[in-house]
Amino acid sequence: MKGSRRLKNISLLGAIVLSGLTLLSWTSQWFTLTLGGSEKGHAPLTVTGEAAAPGLVALALAGLALVAALAIAGPVFRAVLGVVQVLIGFTVGLSSILAIGDPIAASTSVVTAATGVSGKESVARLVASYTQTAWPWLAAIIGLLTLALGIFVLVTSRHWPGSSRRYQPAGSEPAEPGANPVSDWDTLSGGSDPTSR
Repeated sequence: MKGSRRLKNISLLGAIVLSGLTLLSWTSQWFTLTLGGSEKGHAPLTVTGEAAAPGLVALALAGLALVAALAIAGPVFRAVLGVVQVLIGFTVGLSSILAIGDPIAASTSVVTAATGVSGKESVARLVASYTQTAWPWLAAIIGLLTLALGIFVLVTSRHWPGSSRRYQPAGSEPAEPGANPVSDWDTLSGGSDPTSR
């Protein structure tokens, strides 16, 4: 029992930490762009995860909501939530890899806001160079770890202890005499003594 509770706690704590790290990567600097051409002399532009991978915040919040659901879910629903965790991890990783693969395309919104120039090709012509921080790679690793955690939940969740009694539906346990006054009154009216059961 203690081992199964530990598995559950590890899963819940891991999901909280990874969701928090996803949020942190979303707010961190991913790229720095230097513009050329008619925009030469413009200050370098800082691109955060918010612009490069805007979906990360929604994925992080979904991960936190998933923790709350996992804490009270039954065995079947835990398996469903494990699949959702895998999908969240996959999407976080994919968003990060796409930004790493094409930093200029991922930074288009920032360039457009600073210069008024829109369109992928027009923006690409403006960017003379860019540098990349470690955050996009860290976000990709966080996505991979989140995916692995989802698999861990799928494998171990059937061994977790059940949720506490307060989360179980009413009527899941047989009522004792005196627990339901209306039912006891009906029984007494019918000529039976409800306390004799």
